Amino acid sequence: MKTRKNLRHSKDKETGLQTLQSSVKWHHIVNSAPSLWDAISRLLSDQAMVLSLNSSFVDPLLQFESQLNIIESSFKMVFAIPSLEKVREMGTSEDDKEDLENLYQSILNMFEETLLILVSKDFYKLQILKDMIIWMNEDTSYLQERVMMIISSVLSFASKKVKRYASIDAPCLGVLAAELSLLCFHNDPLITHQASLGMCYLLWIAKCQNADIEEIKSTMCNSGNHGLLPVPSDTEFLLMDLQQDKTKITQYVGQTLKPSLLTDFVWSLLMRLSSSNCVTAFEASTMLKMTLEYHAHKVTMVSKIVDAIYKQLCEHSSHVMRHTLLRVITLLIRSSPKKVIFQLMDYPIPADNTLLLMWQAAGSESRMAPHVLKTILLILKGKPGEMQDSLMERRRFSLDTTNMMPVAASQALCTLLPISSYKRAVAEFFPQLLMALMLQLFYSSDLRLMIKDRLFYARDALRVLLNCSGLQKVDMALKKKNCWNQFSQVLSHHHRVYLVAKTLSDYNFPQFPETLHYLYKLSVEGPRRSEDSVIIVIFFTELLNNFFKDPFPEEFLVLFRNWVNDPNPAVSKLSLQKIASMAPVINKACKYTLKICASELNWSTSYLLKDKHHNFELVVLNICKNLLISHESYITNLISDTLGFLRSSRIYLRRASVILIGYLTKLGSHLLLREEIEVMLDAIDPVLRDEDPVIRELAEITYRDFKEMSLKLTSSNFKQIFRRLFSLIYLKKLKPLYNWPDNLADSL
Repeated sequence: MKTRKNLRHSKDKETGLQTLQSSVKWHHIVNSAPSLWDAISRLLSDQAMVLSLNSSFVDPLLQFESQLNIIESSFKMVFAIPSLEKVREMGTSEDDKEDLENLYQSILNMFEETLLILVSKDFYKLQILKDMIIWMNEDTSYLQERVMMIISSVLSFASKKVKRYASIDAPCLGVLAAELSLLCFHNDPLITHQASLGMCYLLWIAKCQNADIEEIKSTMCNSGNHGLLPVPSDTEFLLMDLQQDKTKITQYVGQTLKPSLLTDFVWSLLMRLSSSNCVTAFEASTMLKMTLEYHAHKVTMVSKIVDAIYKQLCEHSSHVMRHTLLRVITLLIRSSPKKVIFQLMDYPIPADNTLLLMWQAAGSESRMAPHVLKTILLILKGKPGEMQDSLMERRRFSLDTTNMMPVAASQALCTLLPISSYKRAVAEFFPQLLMALMLQLFYSSDLRLMIKDRLFYARDALRVLLNCSGLQKVDMALKKKNCWNQFSQVLSHHHRVYLVAKTLSDYNFPQFPETLHYLYKLSVEGPRRSEDSVIIVIFFTELLNNFFKDPFPEEFLVLFRNWVNDPNPAVSKLSLQKIASMAPVINKACKYTLKICASELNWSTSYLLKDKHHNFELVVLNICKNLLISHESYITNLISDTLGFLRSSRIYLRRASVILIGYLTKLGSHLLLREEIEVMLDAIDPVLRDEDPVIRELAEITYRDFKEMSLKLTSSNFKQIFRRLFSLIYLKKLKPLYNWPDNLADSL
């Protein structure tokens, strides 16, 4: 018993033998129709070559390319022969005419037979049908009706054969569906009919791809819903739906093709927009928009599509084509806002007119405004000029090594924020946009990143944000203060941040509650960069100064306590300044006072000691006076806690401890007994031998003062009470104890 493979091979040999036998019969008409005879001869040779390649162990891709080249040659020869009417006219008798007609049909059948054999062995080779349509469209002199009949016949064959397989590999179905759908609106009704018929079979094949065939057949046979495809044997009502009805075609295609195939369908239609045939371009435009209107969520490779649109728009496209391409952007933004936005950010800055048009198209969908702004805010977290090392940046499509997307995002906001459909979203995201742009202004100024005509898009976007948010007066006030014209100056950027925050506060901007809440959230979560903290602290402090008086909310105080120990000295100083203005609050924690002084000293090492306007000793003296005036009972506890820091491993803490103990003891001497001073002398004694020469010198000053105080103090409670009465007078006369010389200050 022969195997199925052997039977198929025998059938192929039998078909070829029959053709050879027939050729002997037609030999007598070779002189009357030489073109037909040449065609049948070459076709026999081409078929043999194609089938021999099909049986060889050649690389599949190379095999297909070789077969496609041979079939293309056969196609151009076969479909260039005269029409049947002209062929019959070549005969001199009825017998000759009949033989010529049979020869003509045999040529076409042989070409179709070759395709059927190829497809029967590999559904991948349905790709040839797509190429046949392309060849057919290149030369309208070909027998187009017959080409379409062969295509629908091969698809019919494949739709029946698909039932034998659990899954098939036919990646060309999306592209082929696009070509057939355009032919469904051909001006020749015969071509339209065959194209619609071919679409029916193609959709069935696509439905069966990677699906349970029996389940599909059962569902479709028992359902009256025309949204489900019929089995191949019952295509009449589907054929009626598809002919001349774009809505039905896009409906079936969108529902049936899986995402990768639907993407191919969309891509093919997109490429057809530039067709020289206006009718084809119009039909492609209509179906493309209708498909994306309802099935854009299934489309993949969105970035590639957006990039293709950008290139097409740059090529002086027609008004109709331009409208369609921009509409595609709008439709894609509905389902893939992140992909569209990231691709739009990947073009060079400043944006050209084409890109600005695409931004406007992306912003025309009001319901997608929140998603678009969220994506832009995500991009604005980046720092312009940074190397791309994060996951988000690696996913970009540019080969550039630095991240310039935040600059593009700032420019995009200049276009998007004024759009009326974005009004509600802008109000919702005002705090996030405000702070993101303030940070971008800092980054741009810090890097001296200036764009064409010295424009800073973050600055422009911030002004647009203010004007779109009903804060025109704030914008004008900042303009009068010359704030906008000085953002390129790095050294004064912190002052400009302060100006923006203060001006907003001065005008009692209505977005204050949500802005304060967002700043608090940022502060709790922690920024990504230390420079971010500076901007946040400045803004946060200024808003609190204008809207909160004593008592200061405890939840905000915690933030300032944490910022005291921030590694960025500017953040530490700003928080200390705020805390120093709230003496009644800091008296609640003795240990915290030392942290303030120690951090102030640490920061002073690089900054304050050389600045006549900020003397560290005066800061400490002021804190100690406030403590004594408000809560004398804390002094002894604070001294005790501070003594513990004399053994700290950190030099600046030991320095601060020595200084703070000296002031606390001097100011609170009326509260101390001689025995307590002696304990403090014992604690200071080891510090006189500290490894740090500055600490040793400070300790000597403190030790000497303790000795002098010890001689004056008494254990008598009566005398101690008497001295307390004169303590306030004494406070006013107290001056800095250490008066460090320049060489000591420099060493700090």
